[in-house]
Amino acid sequence: MVNTILPLEVTNASVKRRGKTLLGPIDMNFSQTGCTIVLGPNGAGKTTLLRALHGLERLAKGQASWQVPLKEAHLRQAFVFQTPIMLRRSVRDNLLYPLCLRGMSRQDAMKKAEQWSARVGLDYALDQAAPRLSGGEKQKLALARALITEPEIVFLDEPCASLDGRATREIEAILQAAREEGTRLVMATHDIGQARRLATDVVFLMHGRIIESGPADAFFAGPKTPQAAALLQGDIVE
Repeated sequence: MVNTILPLEVTNASVKRRGKTLLGPIDMNFSQTGCTIVLGPNGAGKTTLLRALHGLERLAKGQASWQVPLKEAHLRQAFVFQTPIMLRRSVRDNLLYPLCLRGMSRQDAMKKAEQWSARVGLDYALDQAAPRLSGGEKQKLALARALITEPEIVFLDEPCASLDGRATREIEAILQAAREEGTRLVMATHDIGQARRLATDVVFLMHGRIIESGPADAFFAGPKTPQAAALLQGDIVE
């Protein structure tokens, strides 16, 4: 039986750049299930936090500890950027790429690519050039490309920030299905409505520090800090 990479335990972690602290110190724990929504104003450190958890940012101090060696943990997680990065290839080839990197046979990878393209509603576009897709289509492809390897945890940096309502609903449906199938989600968003729809727990950041965190129901029903209350009321938080 393959050991799970979760929980992820973060201890006294901080990120610095040119002598300036961008994040931390942070202490938190990500369990094996659920959807953590990271909230906070612009510049709060949401993207830096996600990148640090995924290993794209080097920690100046502290650690993020997985339950397996780091190399193995990296293979069993994924990251979805706010602006999708498309390979200059077809939709099919974009889906094949992460599978082939992991040594899957081309025959099996082709079958899985077709399954996932249909699952996210892109089966009609398999042979189209990925860079020519619409914004919503690109984000659905980015999600499918992340989920196709069956990661245990996916980090998402405001994946619906530039999408219209219809595309946002489609992305949220894909995320809900992934969570129900056991994929752990950690996602930054500015959309309070989206946070209410998706979150099982919430982390609220300001100035690189965790101001408040806890179960989503409790956070939205009665925030404990004036900053979180102001955010939920739609006020400007600095």
